Amino acid sequence: MPAPKKKASADSTKEGKAPAKASKSAPPLSNAQKAQNKLAKLGLRSDMDLALHLPLRYEDETQVMSIHDASLRGTQVVQVEGIVSKSDIQFRPRRQLVVTIADDSGPLVMRFLNFYGSQAKQLSEGVRVRVRGELRHGFFGAEMVHPTYKVVLEGAPLPTALTPVYPAGEGLSQAYLRKAIGGALSRINWRDTLPPAMLEELKLGGFESSVRLLHNPPTDVDEYALEERSHPAWIRMKFDELLAQQLSLKRAQAARRARNASALPTIGKISKAFIKQLPFKLTGAQQRVLEEIRHDLQESFPMQRLLQGDVGSGKTVVAAVAAAQAIDSGFQAVLMAPTEILADQHFRKIAAWMEPLGVKVAWLTGSLKKKEKAEANALIESGEARLVIGTHALIQDNVQFQKLGLVIVDEQHRFGVGQRLALRNKARDDTADSADSADINAPLQTVPHQLMMSATPIPRTLAMTYYADLEVSVIDELPPGRTPIVTRTIDQNRREEVIARVHANALEGRQVYWVCPLIEESEALQLQTATDTYSMLAEALPDLRIGLVHGRLKQAEKQDVMDAFSRGEIHVLVATTVIEVGVDVPNASLMVIEHAERFGLSQLHQLRGRVGRGAAASACILLYQSPLGGTAKQRLMTMRETADGFEIARRDLEIRGPGEFLGARQSGEALLRFADLATDQWLVEKARNLAQTLLQNEDAIVDAHLQRWLGGKEDFLKV
Repeated sequence: MPAPKKKASADSTKEGKAPAKASKSAPPLSNAQKAQNKLAKLGLRSDMDLALHLPLRYEDETQVMSIHDASLRGTQVVQVEGIVSKSDIQFRPRRQLVVTIADDSGPLVMRFLNFYGSQAKQLSEGVRVRVRGELRHGFFGAEMVHPTYKVVLEGAPLPTALTPVYPAGEGLSQAYLRKAIGGALSRINWRDTLPPAMLEELKLGGFESSVRLLHNPPTDVDEYALEERSHPAWIRMKFDELLAQQLSLKRAQAARRARNASALPTIGKISKAFIKQLPFKLTGAQQRVLEEIRHDLQESFPMQRLLQGDVGSGKTVVAAVAAAQAIDSGFQAVLMAPTEILADQHFRKIAAWMEPLGVKVAWLTGSLKKKEKAEANALIESGEARLVIGTHALIQDNVQFQKLGLVIVDEQHRFGVGQRLALRNKARDDTADSADSADINAPLQTVPHQLMMSATPIPRTLAMTYYADLEVSVIDELPPGRTPIVTRTIDQNRREEVIARVHANALEGRQVYWVCPLIEESEALQLQTATDTYSMLAEALPDLRIGLVHGRLKQAEKQDVMDAFSRGEIHVLVATTVIEVGVDVPNASLMVIEHAERFGLSQLHQLRGRVGRGAAASACILLYQSPLGGTAKQRLMTMRETADGFEIARRDLEIRGPGEFLGARQSGEALLRFADLATDQWLVEKARNLAQTLLQNEDAIVDAHLQRWLGGKEDFLKV
C-alpha cells in the first residue's frame, strides 16, 4: 500500500512556512548523467554494451575533393573543404541559414532549413570548414542541403579509416557515441571467450580484431563485404550472437527440466470417453502429436511444447484431449485465448464435448459482469471447475486455482512474455512472496505443464533459433473432407462483379465473409471501412440479410451477430479482423478481403482459413487498390500460388524478417541484432552444434560467453 503523506510539522505551520518541495531536494542532472540516461535507453549500460554497439554503415571521410571536381560527379555524397565567404539568415521562401564557402576551384552553397543560432555564429566569414553531403545543382550553382560539417584548421589531417555511423537515440550525437565507444574499447577485457583451437576449427577470426575492424575499418577494406555483413569480422559477430542465443535457450530448457511439475500420468475414463464420443476420427498427425504430449505430461518436470498446425488442422481437439489427461490425473487445466470471440468458440466446442462426461467447464473473460466473474472465480478456486477457458482475465491477481496442472495458450504469439508467465505462476506456492510473482527465479511449489498453440507455422530455421528451448509438435495433415480454396486477386474497380458473385453464392444457400481493415474513416489511408461496406452491401443486396461485427461492439452484441451467422440467419457477415482466428462456420464458402494489400501474409492466410471448412467448393477474393507496391505484390502473389501454411510462413519470414514475424516472443529485448536468418542459416547450424558441445562440459566458456553477449538479459526467455 502507498506510504502515508507526511504532514507539515506543527512548528512550520505556526511560523507560516510551507513544506519544502521535493523537487528542491533533488539536484538537477549533470550533462554526463543525462548522456548516460540516453545511452541506457539504447541498452548501453556497460563498456561491453558499447563495444558491441556496432555501426549501421560507414562514411568515407578519408579524402577531400575540390568543389569543381565534386560538382562534375553528379548527385552523390562527396567531401569538400573551403572558407566561408558569406553567411546569411534568409526569410524567403522560409527561414533558413545560407552559407557560401569557396576553395580555389569555385563556390558551394550550404543550406540549413533547421538550425540553431550557435550554428550561424560558428559558420561566420573566414572560417575554414570541411563539408560532407549530397551535392546538387540548384539555382545558384552547386549546393548541399543540411550537410555534415566540422570547423578545421588549414592542413588538418584526414581520417585514416572509414567513419562509423551508429544507431543513435534522441539527443545522442554521432560524435558523442564515437567518443564513448572509443573509451569503452580502451577499457574492456578483450580475452576471447572461445579458445584458439576452436576458432581455427570453426574458421573464425579473433574477437578483438573483429570488433576493432568493425568500429574502425581501414581504407583498403572490402566495403561491399562490410555493407553486406559478409566480411569475416561480421561473421564472427553473427556467430557469437547466435551462439549466445542458443546457449541461453538451451540452458533455460535445462533449468526447466530441473524444476518440479506434477506428473499427469492417467489416461482414464474421461480421456477415453472423450475420444470415443468424437463424431470424427483423429488424423494420423493428430494421433502422433497427442502421443508426444501424453509422454511429456507423464514427466515430473514441466512440459514446454509448441503445437503448430495449419488453419483447420485440428489443434483444439488435441489440446482438449491433453486437458482430459490432466483432469483424469486429478488436476485442473486452463486454456487462454487472445480474443473473446476465439475464447467463446473454444468454450462452446469444448464444453459440448466435456460437460456430458461430467466435467465442469468455467468461462472467464473481461466482459462478464461482476457477479458472473465472482461466480467463475469461486468455481475455479474451489476446484469444482476442472477446465477453465477465457481471455487475459485469467491472469488477474484475484483468479486462484485449486490445483493447476496444465496451461494451454492459444495463438501464443499474441501474448507477451509477462502474460504467459503470469498464467504459469498461478501454480505458485502460497508461501512464496507475492512481490516476486514476476520473478522467473522465485520459489515455486510446482510449475504447471505448458502447451502453446499456433496456427502461424514457424519455419524450421526460425524454430531452431528462437524456440530452441521448446519441444515442437507439428500437425501436418488436414482432416478429410476439407475442400481446397481457390484464391483470386481482383482490382477494386471490379467491385460490382464481386458483389454479383456474393449474391449468387447466397442464393445457392451459402454464406459469405466480407472483411475490412478499418472501422471508421481514415483520411490518411482512405480505406473502405466496415461500416461503409455494410451500408453499401445492404443497399446493393436488399434481398439478403447483412450482419456487421467489429472490435468496438460490446461482447454481447458481437456474440449475437456471430450466433446468428452460425445459425445461417445472416447471409453476408461484414467484419474486421476480429474473425481472424477461431471462427468455424462450415456453411461459409466465400470470403472477400477488402484492401488485401494492407494485410500481412499471416493475417491473410488466417482469414482465408475461415472458409473451406465444409464440403462446398470455397473461394477467397483479395480485393486490392492499384498501384501495388513491391511487398504487397509479393504477398498477394504468394496467396494466389499456395495454401500451404509452412510455405507461406517461409515467404513471410523473407518479407518481414524474424522480429516482426515473431511478435510477442521478442518483447523486452531483441534477440538477434546482427545475424539474418534469411542468409545465415549455415551459421545457425554451427552455433547450435557448438552450444550442445559446450553445455556438456565447458561451463566456464558458457558463462563467459553469455555474460559478454547477454549480461542479465536471459530471464525473459525462460517462459
